[in-house]
Amino acid sequence: MQIKKSYLVLIVMVAVLIGGVGTYFTMQLNQITLTEEESVNNTNDRQDTTEEQEETSDNINQPDVLSKVMQAYTVIQDNYLEGAEQQQLVEGAIQGMLKTLDDPYSVYMDRETMEQFNEQIESSFEGIGAEVSMADGRVTIVAPIKDSPAEKAGLKPNDQILKVNEESIEGLDLYDAVSKIRGEKGSEVTLEILRPGASSTITVELIRDEIPLETVYTETKDVEGKKAGIIEITSFSEKTAARFKEELNKLEEEGIEGLVIDVRGNPGGLLPSIQTILKNFITEDTPYMQIEDGNGNRERYFSKLENSKDYPISILIDEGSASASEILAVSMKEAGNAEVVGMKSYGKGTVQQTVSMGDGSTIKLTLYKWLSPEGKSIHETGVEPTIEVKQPAYFYANPIQTEETYSYNDSDDNIASAQVMLAGLGYNPNREDGYFNRDTQTALEQYQADNGLEVTGKLTEETAQKLQTSVIERIRSGKDDRQKEKALEVLFN
Repeated sequence: MQIKKSYLVLIVMVAVLIGGVGTYFTMQLNQITLTEEESVNNTNDRQDTTEEQEETSDNINQPDVLSKVMQAYTVIQDNYLEGAEQQQLVEGAIQGMLKTLDDPYSVYMDRETMEQFNEQIESSFEGIGAEVSMADGRVTIVAPIKDSPAEKAGLKPNDQILKVNEESIEGLDLYDAVSKIRGEKGSEVTLEILRPGASSTITVELIRDEIPLETVYTETKDVEGKKAGIIEITSFSEKTAARFKEELNKLEEEGIEGLVIDVRGNPGGLLPSIQTILKNFITEDTPYMQIEDGNGNRERYFSKLENSKDYPISILIDEGSASASEILAVSMKEAGNAEVVGMKSYGKGTVQQTVSMGDGSTIKLTLYKWLSPEGKSIHETGVEPTIEVKQPAYFYANPIQTEETYSYNDSDDNIASAQVMLAGLGYNPNREDGYFNRDTQTALEQYQADNGLEVTGKLTEETAQKLQTSVIERIRSGKDDRQKEKALEVLFN
């Protein structure tokens, strides 16, 4: 086998990527570039010169570097009992090299995977609507997408997916696992989930659907006689910055006196998108972010904005806020004089660059880390809010997973989950430890009567399903959103 120098020179830097922590279940590709005008030292832009590419090619082609690889390839190709395909060996070698990096964000995508990516960067896609990453060798939920089947089913950040349709995905790489989870609109998929804090696994059944890529939502609230605007960003896609600016202009024309930017559950996206958004708020005298390479060389990025906004701003984050969302939060915290409200964010502070292999396949490789305006890294630590606020307990309640019926004097974790949910819905069981007391029976009777169920005072499978639906609907209604309430409150206090 011979690696041609011309082939290696074809390794082209196609995009710098700081997208979501992993990839959407339906696999959306995020490609971005850093523009020269944003860097104070754009002679250090991360683009290899032809000379550097040729030097890299010369280094790779040294016989002593590749001889062992060539020998292994030849031995396997010529002698393996059942035979081995050349393409399989080559791709296996690439995947093996990347796995040795122990970096979940450096991955290989074959031609088929790339074709799927390219199909799904349009206005919508089909799947369950969640972002995942590989954590501790397991496919892990970063955040469900707003109004998606994943959100409606109650999937949460840090849920780990163990099985898909009763088939274990242990040992699969991220993209192979994703290919089993994704599927056509209307099709069913069953996931076995391990949730932190749960004593047993959870089975979740979902109907795949079309997931529109609308990423910006707005509303206004009256707070003590003052008008506050709220802009929710669900991810940072190609059109997000333009949509954000459009909605921000509308809110300002309406005369808002304060602004909340909500990036809870936002797994990230395109770097230019967040850069453009930050240029609306961070003035030219302060960098809005920094990029650092493996040698410690840093570039600072500035806007051309002369004057800051004349109204207060607060940022909402939670455990599902990652990557570009964290850039927004920490930049506004350090350079935009904004309060950051909620819970500590995910902690993804590296930058990937995609490298075309010339045949439709791609390597996504970690090359840099991004830093806050003050030069701090949040990688694997997250952004700390200036004001920590937890949601009510029922927001975090584990699903009730049983076909059994529970009644007075029983004790079980499923009963504990039901008690937390009942309390959150206004039916007080007076305990949440899993013991089925008389107050729990009374609370269930009241709930069953109010929701058209047979009044038995027992926790049946039907009651459990209805209870969970009620909780999800209440969470999505925003009635008990303590974090948003606090973010609005601090604008004017």
